[in-house]
Amino acid sequence: MFKTALFSILSLNLTACAATATDNSAPIVAIVPEGFESVVSQLHYSPAVRAGDFIYLAGVVAGLPQDEQGNLVPASDENLERSFDNAFQAIAYVLAAAGASWDDVVDMTSYHTDLPGQIGVMARVKDRYVTEPYPAWTAIDIDRLFPDNGIAEIKVVVYAPQ
Repeated sequence: MFKTALFSILSLNLTACAATATDNSAPIVAIVPEGFESVVSQLHYSPAVRAGDFIYLAGVVAGLPQDEQGNLVPASDENLERSFDNAFQAIAYVLAAAGASWDDVVDMTSYHTDLPGQIGVMARVKDRYVTEPYPAWTAIDIDRLFPDNGIAEIKVVVYAPQ
């Protein structure tokens, strides 16, 4: 009897999940801010996608500046700060195009080519944009990024009911 009752509950739950998963009332919409058209055309991706009440942003790369010869400028705290600030501004631009802001961010993941050397500067810059209640944040140390001057990539998820 217990097995039969358990099976009935599982069947009802699976049916409810299947109905939710196939619900087409919340279509997926690509968000392409002005100025992103050429990179979307070249790389075939969306800078952000709205799926129901959530907006998922593609990662934004913080890159070290290059000199006139194309050589990377050394990773000083000043250069790191400028690179992170540019990335946070770019994220704010995509968020605005999606009808959201940093206040709507619920999750942030950052990928770092030198986590110990970058995390302090990243946290300082983040605090200019992110306020309470703070989003969940995961920071991951990685080997390398695209493009070659990339030092970190920041990806966010937004909750913004329509």
